[in-house]
Amino acid sequence: MMFKNAFDMYYDGFRSMVVGRTLWKIIFIKLFIMFAILKVFFFPNFLATNFDTDAERADHVLNNLTQPGSENH
Repeated sequence: MMFKNAFDMYYDGFRSMVVGRTLWKIIFIKLFIMFAILKVFFFPNFLATNFDTDAERADHVLNNLTQPGSENH
């Protein structure tokens, strides 16, 4: 019963909002920019650029995950 009341409250609020739709559009545009565009420029694919084969990539990941007490940054 509590979940239905909460759902009804949010459903009625989202259905009747006018300025909120514009704000949600802005939020989704900002999320798209952050995750789609900035990822390309600021988070390059480290494994693909530094290792040639999948076996080398797998070995690098395995070594970094299984070394106890290593301070890899």
